[in-house]
Amino acid sequence: MSDTIDRLAGLGNNSPTFTTRHEREKVAVATQACEDLLLGNTLAGSLTQAERLVLAAEQARVSGVAALEAEYRSRAQALDCALAPELQAILDTAGVQTGNARMDAMLHFVRALALNPAESDQQALLAIPAAGLSVDDTVLLAQLIGFVAYQARLLVGVKAMAEMGGQADAPAAEPAAAAAFVHPANLPAPGEPLRRNGFTSETLDWKAWLPVLDPATATPEQQKVLEVSHPKAKSMDFYLLLGRQPEVLMERSQAFNAIMYAPGGLSRAEREVAATAVSRSNHCVYCASVHAQRFEQLAKRNDVMAQMFDDPDTAGTNARERAIIQSSLALTRSPGSFGKQNLQPLRDAGLSDLEILDMLHSAALFGWANRLMLNLGVEIYPQAS
Repeated sequence: MSDTIDRLAGLGNNSPTFTTRHEREKVAVATQACEDLLLGNTLAGSLTQAERLVLAAEQARVSGVAALEAEYRSRAQALDCALAPELQAILDTAGVQTGNARMDAMLHFVRALALNPAESDQQALLAIPAAGLSVDDTVLLAQLIGFVAYQARLLVGVKAMAEMGGQADAPAAEPAAAAAFVHPANLPAPGEPLRRNGFTSETLDWKAWLPVLDPATATPEQQKVLEVSHPKAKSMDFYLLLGRQPEVLMERSQAFNAIMYAPGGLSRAEREVAATAVSRSNHCVYCASVHAQRFEQLAKRNDVMAQMFDDPDTAGTNARERAIIQSSLALTRSPGSFGKQNLQPLRDAGLSDLEILDMLHSAALFGWANRLMLNLGVEIYPQAS
């Protein structure tokens, strides 16, 4: 099979989990397209395919996802040319330092971001171009790390679904009757800034730590991806930086849109709950602000966002929210030990298999988004008026 997730998760064409996964065919196709681009042999630049495969294997190893580590290790060793000694050393010895300044700067970045993206910083990022990688290839490395974080978590989530036993045709449980919502007196009204524990729902800016594109001198391909990425992409550092790798940005945008905006399945508001839970766990203030705000716009309340800003481990106003948050946190923090035990509460709370898959997609996706935001720049708070 050409689909890596299906193959490594052991999904046969007749399995209920395969059927559920391919109800989101656009996500499956976009995920594979991102992998083919980031780990294939078509991208130009000094970051070779062998280096990308070895770094992906190392990230999967640190993340505890052995099946993905073995996949990329095997691909690296199967390349036509022999691996350079420092690359073979990375595959042979866990945690090795190679003595090559360029490779060791990249290794530090990969290992820091694998499980704890907030631990990296501007100094770690700038050490990479200082050691000889171009700015364009530094952006490519950041995208690779983000993608492998997403792919590893999606893989273990899909495997857990298969182990739990799919119910692709089973209807969701009927929601229990609920009392009319009463807004907590200690919270600002939805739409007003929610500021708690260093997190906020207000609109933030973001400043890149690397030189961004000048839209006036961007290539036609870069111009095109900026035009389709976001209405304000030509004035936003995030897109002007990622636009240095236009093919990768285009594929990532396809995956993002397919995950967050697909009709049916998990509600848009509950996808924002998963996104915010991951962002809160990873300490990504920018992503948490964006998706807390979107939740408020969709759900017309902010109580669960306040709970997550205070303590994500106890957050959730009902069984569905608590299950979504706890599963998202487990997937974020410990992908190597994630299993069906982390999904059963979702089914017990009445989520259908498609809703569970949508939750996994959203949580895994923000493993990617957070790593870009946290490690390529910094959030900027609005100036007080």
